[in-house]
Amino acid sequence: MIGWVRRYRGFRGDREFPDRRGPGGGRGLRERRFRGRHRLLEHRWFLVVLAAGIALRVITMLGYRPALWFPDSYTYVVTALKPRPDLVRPAGYPMFMRLLEPFHEFAVVALAQHLLGLLVGVLVYLTARRLRAPGWAATLASVPSLLDAYQIQLEHLLVSDTLFGVLVMSAACLAVRGSVGWRSACGIGLLLAAATLTRTVGLPLVALFAAWLIFRERGRVLAAGVMLAAATLPVVGYGAWFYATYQRIGIVGANGVFLYGKTMTFADCGVMRPPPDLAVLCDPRPAARRPPAQEYVWAQDSPLVKLPGITFTRTNDTLAGRFASLAIMSQPLDYLGSVTSELARSFTVGRPIYPDQEIYDYYQFPATPPAPPGRYPATVGAEAAKRYERGPISTRIVEPYAGWIRTYQGIAGLPGAAVLVILLLPPAAACVRRFRPDSTAWALPWSVAVVLLVMPAAVAEFDYRYVLPAVPAACLAAALAVRKPNFSNIPTNVRI
Repeated sequence: MIGWVRRYRGFRGDREFPDRRGPGGGRGLRERRFRGRHRLLEHRWFLVVLAAGIALRVITMLGYRPALWFPDSYTYVVTALKPRPDLVRPAGYPMFMRLLEPFHEFAVVALAQHLLGLLVGVLVYLTARRLRAPGWAATLASVPSLLDAYQIQLEHLLVSDTLFGVLVMSAACLAVRGSVGWRSACGIGLLLAAATLTRTVGLPLVALFAAWLIFRERGRVLAAGVMLAAATLPVVGYGAWFYATYQRIGIVGANGVFLYGKTMTFADCGVMRPPPDLAVLCDPRPAARRPPAQEYVWAQDSPLVKLPGITFTRTNDTLAGRFASLAIMSQPLDYLGSVTSELARSFTVGRPIYPDQEIYDYYQFPATPPAPPGRYPATVGAEAAKRYERGPISTRIVEPYAGWIRTYQGIAGLPGAAVLVILLLPPAAACVRRFRPDSTAWALPWSVAVVLLVMPAAVAEFDYRYVLPAVPAACLAAALAVRKPNFSNIPTNVRI
């Protein structure tokens, strides 16, 4: 009788009464459910932040349709529809727009950018937790990426910064995970190449990551060599395309022009004593009475813009570069002072208007529809944008959603002073904790944040949107600086 019952239970167990002791039985199912609930509870605060970030982006999409425009947006669209290297900006972001062109909706571009913004927050959190950062630290590190109103507004602008930010953060998260094999090194290199071809400020990061890989792999150069090759080949290929188009070496043709604008914040021709061909670029006004650096690139009364031909011809760019180099060599302390003052704008307590009211307003959610572009290149780009959209491109403001996100932006922006505190935390923690195994993991994202903040101030000028891609890297560094030590890696003869 007992044997028959056992056989009966075994027969029915495959259908209605599974053996609770089996790996796929009721006990296993309960254990899997318990582990699932435990994981959700473990990450519950991050999931709350992530849900809030999603809700804010949905409100933004509903309130501002299809997207928000910036002066650079129109030239991006022109390059997307007619692929060719641009003299001022590399074509990485236009190619991103071209991938989405079959939808004929700028709302799809904005949606993709919002998803990329969410991805950055998720990357920061997961990387911090993988490297043993406390849950509270990892969650706080993701907050600026997910909840900062200016980050959300930047994602809704048709500009390259969101794409650039996710490429850089993906490379940084991949590089700090652990030992980097050749496949990971190749992926890091390709991500950095894509970042460089999206914004040229990504180029110094290639050298930074190579140095990090050599340090991380204890002097072995294989990973660094693979990464350098993977990063170099796409950039060289793009440079060949650029040369075939303009017969100029490089990936843009505006480096000298922007550096000239930078140096005009301090250049004194009485000190420089430039030769006659460079003297035409001098400004007799005292440095304190001059406009911001960007005016020397775009304003009609700029000495450079007054020269024959377009501003970015090879002749004008070379001339501007020579002037800038002479200014830096003649006034090195003034140059360092200019860089420092521009960098300091990243860390202000408030948000003062800079460089002018027009640019400043582009980084605010507007209460009224923005006016159509007035400058000639932008008007040409607007016509191309209408072909991309296959319809009107003007931003429609829909209440009450737009009002909600405007109110949120008034209270939920990350202050510049907070960015400074976040940057100072990792080195301060490293000084306090004199011995920690694998304590240098924070150094790479921290260095990335510093480079992204310093480079615009060094070669062009400060801009509020240039700060935002550096914030996630700084937050990841801060989370890694307070992570739990891994005592299993400590040699037995070391005392703590």
